[in-house]
Amino acid sequence: MRIVFLHPDLGIGGAERLVVDAALALKSKGHKVRFVTNHFAPNHCFQEVLDFDIQTIDVFPRNILGRFTALCAYIRMCIAALVICWFGNVDVVFIDSISLPVPLIKWFSTAKVLFYCHFPDQLLASHDSFILRAYRYILDALEGWSTDMADVVCVNSKFTEGVVRQTLTSLAERDLHVLHPTINTKFFDESPRVELDFIPEGVEHLFVSVNRFEVKKNIDLALAAFAKLHDKMDEASFSKCFLVIAGGYDPKNAENIAYYEKLQDVANQLGLPESSYAFVKSPSDTVKIELLRRASLVIYTPKNEHFGIVPIEAMYVETCVLATDTGGPRETVVHGRTGFLTSGDPYNFSIVLSQVVNNPEQVKEMGRVGRLRVERVFAFDAFASKLNNIVETFCKP
Repeated sequence: MRIVFLHPDLGIGGAERLVVDAALALKSKGHKVRFVTNHFAPNHCFQEVLDFDIQTIDVFPRNILGRFTALCAYIRMCIAALVICWFGNVDVVFIDSISLPVPLIKWFSTAKVLFYCHFPDQLLASHDSFILRAYRYILDALEGWSTDMADVVCVNSKFTEGVVRQTLTSLAERDLHVLHPTINTKFFDESPRVELDFIPEGVEHLFVSVNRFEVKKNIDLALAAFAKLHDKMDEASFSKCFLVIAGGYDPKNAENIAYYEKLQDVANQLGLPESSYAFVKSPSDTVKIELLRRASLVIYTPKNEHFGIVPIEAMYVETCVLATDTGGPRETVVHGRTGFLTSGDPYNFSIVLSQVVNNPEQVKEMGRVGRLRVERVFAFDAFASKLNNIVETFCKP
């Protein structure tokens, strides 16, 4: 079948990783796949995206005088959807993140629509003022209505499924297909070893956080926990510890810029020696994978994350994971076997960091068990087969 992926911004993030893997999966099953997006920068994307035909529709501003960002995103996606309807020869449109284009595809084309819900958009938006509440009331109502028009709706976890049913009441009784994200294991296996020049010699305990530089990712927690570890240790022992804060960074994104600067301030305020940590903006895939391989522990800081692909990536390269005992990680990390789940506060996180320092062999064994879990539950081949079965069953022309 001819399948188009409609996604707002083909940058670097969990949602983008999902759509790229889904595209690779369907391509591997013999489908003809291409992308339509509102924004694409070849120097800020996942490497595999470059192998696809990509059409960028960027004819409407991202905001109006710094306001109405969500409304503009909806309009931008709807314009792209209309381009697909008018000029696309397509059997299936895979839409995620923003559901409003769904009815346009249904009204103005014969294509079937698969909508993948990472999380209800209305729960991610601010409703602080009366004006915002009025503005969001319309968008929130449209979200449930438009999502329900899709031929099939997928969600990324059982956690998200429950939230969707509670939030988008029109979908409360509808079949929702849980399709856990995967990783392209072949890409990980073939990723070359690279030097990490920003890590000092003599480091024995490497702690790594990989997340976009966004407030909701709660990266402050990693710094605060690392500072508490510093307080527990003498300087000679702590000098063997190092923290890397790496993640997607868009120089045009105001939140990325502001939060990155805030994290630097937090590190200074906590009194962390500058020689004990490094910030890495938008690492390449090879650098990110090497960081995950080299890490003694991957620190995953978001609370109530909808799924969270980083723990899967870490476990696949045999690295132990620490995450908050909330959301998607409850479905991926097995506490005490493949990693640690604990309350999201610096004290409890620092206890786990101390365990890593004091008992490195234990966490290495947990990493090995994590690899087996990913191969058994989250393998790319299983993901590809399940997604293809959904498409073949519900989206036949």
